[in-house]
Amino acid sequence: MRIATRKSPLALAQARLVATRLGEFFGLPVELLPMSTTGDRQAQWSLEKQGGKGLFTTELEEALISGEADLAVHSAKDLPGRTSEKLIIAGYLPRADPRDVLVLRSGVAHPGSEASPRPAPSSPCQKNGALTLATGSPRRRGQLALLFPEASFCEIRGNVETRLEKVASGFAVPGGAPASATAPPSAPAAPATPSAADALHTAPPPAAAAATASAGGRIPVDATVLAAAGLARLGIRTWPGLEFRPLDFGEMVPAVGQGAIAVQTRIDEAARYAPILDPATARAVRVERAFQAALDSGCQTAFAAHAAGDSLYLFHEKTGRRRFPLAEADYHAPADTAKRLLSSLGLL
Repeated sequence: MRIATRKSPLALAQARLVATRLGEFFGLPVELLPMSTTGDRQAQWSLEKQGGKGLFTTELEEALISGEADLAVHSAKDLPGRTSEKLIIAGYLPRADPRDVLVLRSGVAHPGSEASPRPAPSSPCQKNGALTLATGSPRRRGQLALLFPEASFCEIRGNVETRLEKVASGFAVPGGAPASATAPPSAPAAPATPSAADALHTAPPPAAAAATASAGGRIPVDATVLAAAGLARLGIRTWPGLEFRPLDFGEMVPAVGQGAIAVQTRIDEAARYAPILDPATARAVRVERAFQAALDSGCQTAFAAHAAGDSLYLFHEKTGRRRFPLAEADYHAPADTAKRLLSSLGLL
């Protein structure tokens, strides 16, 4: 069996997890086919400005369609809302921790939030106690702006280890201009039924700013945000010069599919792989991807959806963070659920 995968250390680690399950169940040798995607090759691009749909998946899908590979393994959060009509997501491995992790350079004071006083500066980068955060994700930036209204932002690219090294050094050389840090506008009025959604935070005024580069184009940075699942799969629990703080769903709604490894194949072969895949993860991710498909969102949109038991956590740049109850019927009709809830927020 041949598995198409990206070449990054994290992608290879995820592909090996799938390969191990395949080998154990089918008793056949498994070969990895590492590939460079457009998103990998264009390391200087701002994914937000260039557009992110399919940048990390298209080449893997082409290998499946041509017959070069039998499976493609993706981080589910990299998948666009709609994939090739010739292929299908057969399912997912059991989901790992879906949370994001705030990665702070050691010695940088933990920044205050809306509910706590802001500490005094402890770093030259922390002007008036504000934090310089490195992230190219509109989803993360929009939610960080809610937590840290005085923060400034810049782009950061590279694999997990590269990003950790940049933050530990205190400087990032972004793949493009400093990121715009426009915060989401004020949230609209709550839906007519009070129990339909809880606003987790009100949106801040657009006060955040882009970080300023020093001589040589380097931008001082204090922190970034990474996925907990990616850190765990790489065996990274600590890093010299850095502190890790997980963010709960009320602070940072994860990306659609975050923490899940997606297995993609040709439509007529999907049933073959069901025994190695996890129905509970598929149940949750189907709901999340229904919201992504309804909004047709990509890397340019500050949007997130995460299904956890009887709750759906939602973030959109126009509404801020919201939490909705999820019933069993909502899981059985994810497209209808997405349409109903997004319409209640005025997003459709």
